[in-house]
Amino acid sequence: MQIPLARLDHWDPPLMEALLAAVERVARSGAFTLGEEVSQFEADFAAYCGTTHAVGVSSGTEALTLVLRALEVGVGDEVIVPTNSFIATAEAVSLVGATPRFVDVDPATAVLTVDAVEAAIGPRTRCVIPVHLYGRTVQLAPILALAERHNLFVIEDACQAHGAWVGDSRAGSLGVAGCFSFYPAKNLGAWGDGGAVVTSDAELDRRVRLLRAHGEQTRYHHEVVGTTARLDALQAAILRVKLQYLDSWNDGRRRAGAALARALEDGLVLVPEPPAPDGDHVFHQFVVETDDRSGLREHLASRGIETGIHYPVPIHRTIAYASSGLAEGSLPIAERLAARTCSLPMHPTLSDEEISYIAEAVADFVDAGRVSAAVVGVRLR
Repeated sequence: MQIPLARLDHWDPPLMEALLAAVERVARSGAFTLGEEVSQFEADFAAYCGTTHAVGVSSGTEALTLVLRALEVGVGDEVIVPTNSFIATAEAVSLVGATPRFVDVDPATAVLTVDAVEAAIGPRTRCVIPVHLYGRTVQLAPILALAERHNLFVIEDACQAHGAWVGDSRAGSLGVAGCFSFYPAKNLGAWGDGGAVVTSDAELDRRVRLLRAHGEQTRYHHEVVGTTARLDALQAAILRVKLQYLDSWNDGRRRAGAALARALEDGLVLVPEPPAPDGDHVFHQFVVETDDRSGLREHLASRGIETGIHYPVPIHRTIAYASSGLAEGSLPIAERLAARTCSLPMHPTLSDEEISYIAEAVADFVDAGRVSAAVVGVRLR
């Protein structure tokens, strides 16, 4: 049996037909930049997320960067970010001239906590960016309350949590803005790069729209110095089709995640501390921690099971952020996760047969006395 880490759209012929029809519609219209397709997707996505506005942009990185620029976060400011994330979370902060203040994550959930944020607040802190990592939501309520007391912006990095719930609200809708990536492998993925900013702040929406298109309110009338960060009409048309399926796909991921977690219980120990009762997990990735990552990956590969690593180097230990001055061991939980975690196959159509096959392969490895392991952050809504 061959089981890929993820399955993209070509695995679903009826979906492919609908997507190709959307591409043809845009191609025949000749309207490739902004226009009706983008406006319609923005309206659909804002309604889905429960916000007043959504702005289509060119990537998740640009979504974060443009929000920071719109909030006038820049040189001399600090932004609190978890070091256990994709580098774009910190990169956006650097791109606006501010300084990322790296903090460690919770050992049981692998995401940011209010205690870590509170300990990192300093006189230059302007903002905090919680990351809903692997599709698992952060406990936001205490972070939002703390941020309000200190007059800080909260920007949700929801690039891996499309459609996840935080209580009765969607991930991305609770901070001053939520930022999404539509990279093809995401729960809601385009056929290339793309992203969005969601917000219920009308002025923030207006400024992000200006910044994404050279500061233009009308053609050749530039109010601010902006950039080129528009969502392509082709990507918007594809995303409009796929948005209709997102909830059912997420349900499939939750089902597969729960079944895989149950199947692995005899060989792996679930992380003991569950997330908050109002949390959710839409399983963008199914991540396990192991004493012998290379051995486990080699063993699974020999059985035709693809795995991945997210992320092998915590942001503060990358060459790009050597100037942070954070030595090895300074943020130990994230460093441990970076050295020991790997991702198992996860997609909405993962079958019971495939789940059993993965579980048997892992059990064979564990029974051989090669490894002890723990599933990271598994919890169902």
